[in-house]
Amino acid sequence: MTAVDEARRMVGGLRTGTDSRLARFILAVGTIIVLVLVFRLSTNFGVFPDDWDIGLADPIDRARRWLINNQTSHWLYTAFLNPITDAIDWGIRRLESILKWFPWYSYPLFTGLGLWWTRGRVAGVLGLASVALIGVVDLWEESFATLALMGVSVLISVVIGIPLGIAAWRSDAMARVVRPTLDAMQTMPGFVYLIPFVLLFGFGRVPALISTVIFALAPVVRLTEVGLRTVPQVTVEASEMFGATERQTLRLVRLPQARPAIFAGMNQTTMLAMSMVVIAAFIGAGGLGQVVLRSMQSINVGKASEAGIAIVIMAIILDRFSTGIATADPGRDAQTIRWLATAVSVVAVVGGLLGQNEFPESLNWQFAPYVNDATDWARDNLYDIGGSGIGTGPFSDFVTLEFVTPLRELLSSDIPWPAMIGIGVVLGLWARGIRLAIGIGAALFAIGFLGMWALSMDTLAQTIVGVAITLAIGVPVGIMTSHNDLLRTALKPVLDFFQTIPSFVLLVPVITLFHVGRIPGIIASVIYALPAAVHYTDLGLRRVPSEIHEAAESFGATRSQRLRRVEMPLAAPELMVAVNQVIMLILAMVVIAGLVGGGGLGLEAVRGLRRSDAVGRGFEAGIAIVLLASILDRLTRAIADRLRPPAAV
Repeated sequence: MTAVDEARRMVGGLRTGTDSRLARFILAVGTIIVLVLVFRLSTNFGVFPDDWDIGLADPIDRARRWLINNQTSHWLYTAFLNPITDAIDWGIRRLESILKWFPWYSYPLFTGLGLWWTRGRVAGVLGLASVALIGVVDLWEESFATLALMGVSVLISVVIGIPLGIAAWRSDAMARVVRPTLDAMQTMPGFVYLIPFVLLFGFGRVPALISTVIFALAPVVRLTEVGLRTVPQVTVEASEMFGATERQTLRLVRLPQARPAIFAGMNQTTMLAMSMVVIAAFIGAGGLGQVVLRSMQSINVGKASEAGIAIVIMAIILDRFSTGIATADPGRDAQTIRWLATAVSVVAVVGGLLGQNEFPESLNWQFAPYVNDATDWARDNLYDIGGSGIGTGPFSDFVTLEFVTPLRELLSSDIPWPAMIGIGVVLGLWARGIRLAIGIGAALFAIGFLGMWALSMDTLAQTIVGVAITLAIGVPVGIMTSHNDLLRTALKPVLDFFQTIPSFVLLVPVITLFHVGRIPGIIASVIYALPAAVHYTDLGLRRVPSEIHEAAESFGATRSQRLRRVEMPLAAPELMVAVNQVIMLILAMVVIAGLVGGGGLGLEAVRGLRRSDAVGRGFEAGIAIVLLASILDRLTRAIADRLRPPAAV
């Protein structure tokens, strides 16, 4: 079908298979209504029965107590867990001591040179100044702790991930095992990874590192496999014609050809490790995350802002450097950079021998007091402006009373629990079929059997509100940026900042304005997920072929008609990816918001991480979070496939 025929079909509103698709949708909605009415009229159903709780928390708590009492004598610890703990702890401490040995000024200089080589002179200057800023705000030591933990995590992830990706490429059977495992790993919110390892290893940097490795492993495995599968066959055949063995072809041809994809995987692994290392402050990992956590607990917005900016600086530098390595131009200022790097290396070794590793106190300057003054003013003057009933406080009360609380009550008790499970099953049947329907039904029953029904519905309500607000803002902004390159360029650094800053750093300023409760968590969730909504909407609309735009205009379509009938339907796959990503990000953030009174599953998970007598309950909450995330992820992916525009005829 030509672009003209496609435009005529789209502008005219014709859709192959629309009638049958609409009929299935109407049947699904009708079934849901009948389910709700039938169970609502019955007095025997309401909230999920408490006596159906299987009580998983008690045996987990007993297991935790047993592990604590036997960690110095039982073979599980003496022969297996303790050696692992000692080796990991030694690696982290060794790397941290090496990092601290070099003089403080070597880090800004090497960062500047590295970014100059990979990104250009301007990036080099900005990198030098940014690293120096971390020392100026007196976060030098904490940055080393974070960098050491992240460095060991990334190294282990790469050492495991690349061979695993090669194995998945070599064997379809291995790929069939690896791919769903990676999907499940990427579905779980990072917060959840901490809970089982606290159960085994207690608190500290070792469980933080193991959690980080598992959380960050997926991208390098997936992209290594993808990179090897996309190597041109002609190149491989040429290598084999010259007598290269399979191993030589892999080492000398396939892996070099797949290098961009492998480096992209390493970049994503680094970013995930960075975000997880910060979250791991909840279990005593230390570093910059610990500074943010203490600042959040004391509502010290200024100090949290300093630590948050330090984290963002580290994340952006690592991102730019790791992505730039694969595309660096070796001829660009290469001779100058080589000489400067040699000189800086000599100076660094001499400075290390002279013990010039402490950042000078005379260069310290904190902007935290100024930020705290500004937030105090905002809290005192914006919470209820002049007693008018307008401000952040009344707004918070309005959203809570009019949206969050009614929706929570609707999901948890107004709609009987059998009807909620039935709704999930019907949506699964409509979206993909019997297997998804059974899976959703089983997952919802499991949530109830864990005694987490009401808390899960609370979390679901917060997630729905957050997703609705994010899409209401992000999709229109994405539409505007797709038609305006200047606006896209202007918004990019803002969205990059929101996407890079650690999730729970966003909670601190929001708490100041809105106090503790569910609303700060929802607002922080919206900010955290907004870049994904804007990016995927913009991406989907920009991928619509220009010929179809021109053909639609030639048939007299207005700009609004072209957007509604041509661009949005053709961009439906990316738009549904946006919905999926927003749901996952909102859910992860709502869970973290349990720390500041967000309630729901997040509060139980936080308690499980902070109190040794609540690990079992936290473990149950973690399982419920995974089940809820899996339901939402699989359902939105299936709906994306269902709503994909049909192939042209």
